[in-house]
Amino acid sequence: MNPDSNDSSHRGASGNPANRFLQTHREADPDADHELDPAEEPHLRTQFIEDHSQTVLSHNESPDIGFTHSLNPYRGCEHGCIYCYARPTHEYLGYSAGLDFETRIVVKYRAPELLRKELSSPRWKPNVIALSGVTDPYQPVERKLALTRRCLAVLRDFRNPVGIVTKNSLVTRDIDLLGELAHHQAAGVYISLTTLDPALRAVMEPRTSPSRARLRAIRTLAAAGIPVGVMLGPIIPGLTDHEIPRLVEAAADSGAQFAGKVVLRLPHAVAPLFEAWLGQHFPGRKESVLNRIRSLRGGQLNDPNFGTRMTGQGPLADQIQQLFEVSCRKHGLLTRPQLSIAAFRRVEPGQLELL
Repeated sequence: MNPDSNDSSHRGASGNPANRFLQTHREADPDADHELDPAEEPHLRTQFIEDHSQTVLSHNESPDIGFTHSLNPYRGCEHGCIYCYARPTHEYLGYSAGLDFETRIVVKYRAPELLRKELSSPRWKPNVIALSGVTDPYQPVERKLALTRRCLAVLRDFRNPVGIVTKNSLVTRDIDLLGELAHHQAAGVYISLTTLDPALRAVMEPRTSPSRARLRAIRTLAAAGIPVGVMLGPIIPGLTDHEIPRLVEAAADSGAQFAGKVVLRLPHAVAPLFEAWLGQHFPGRKESVLNRIRSLRGGQLNDPNFGTRMTGQGPLADQIQQLFEVSCRKHGLLTRPQLSIAAFRRVEPGQLELL
């Protein structure tokens, strides 16, 4: 299956749960005389909706996230990862965290121009920008729109440092821009890996790049001199946690220089979506996986508290952390990239031709 296709059946969520902010919710009539052709149902085919925001940089004050500013060219993500913690953000737009999140992609077509304007302002204090921090900047439509690439070109012009996390091998398309930034210690890339099992990946993150393609991307970026690491995210207890040593080893063998991790989070509508997905694809393991998640989250499926939401707590969380640290130590992936703002320059329109 081509992950860039518009096949309405190749999705992560199986439905659209109610939006927690809305009192009404539309559902199909179970007593209808005919079944709707999925191809005729608009929300099952990807729609791209223009975002009219006047700014593009978001400020983050969460103490357990390693960046203060982020840039998200897209809201919603066609990758369709069932576990995605960003799904509930679509509810703020009046959509569902389910299929809507995967099929109604809000696009910031003016992101490069807005970014240039914001970096040109004297109010901008040079800082690392996360690209994108919420949804994947290299999701399938990026191949056509190239908004992420154009934003990288702006960051290259200003020599503003950028950190990227992606599940898509398309990131290697931008090696030229990333290489220029890396020359000034202003670029770092995390390739996200969750599993080496092709069948599991296909149903868990249906429109992402295959794991072998992500490992190939690590190899390509490393060979180009771009700081690249692996992000084990999310680690799912009872489903993928046993793969930690193999994932770290595969990434290191491909040239990864550092590693990070995050344990599964199930905020708001993500929890029932994930439960339904387990029941559909892994019914025999569903309760075991859910019980392990609860053991990490104080008996609940989600813990929103700073300091524990990314790691979990308790004996199982400690085991996951120890396994990760031992694996990283074995393969020399304990150091993190240090990005620099030293080369930042404020560029006025037309100035680049003179430099």
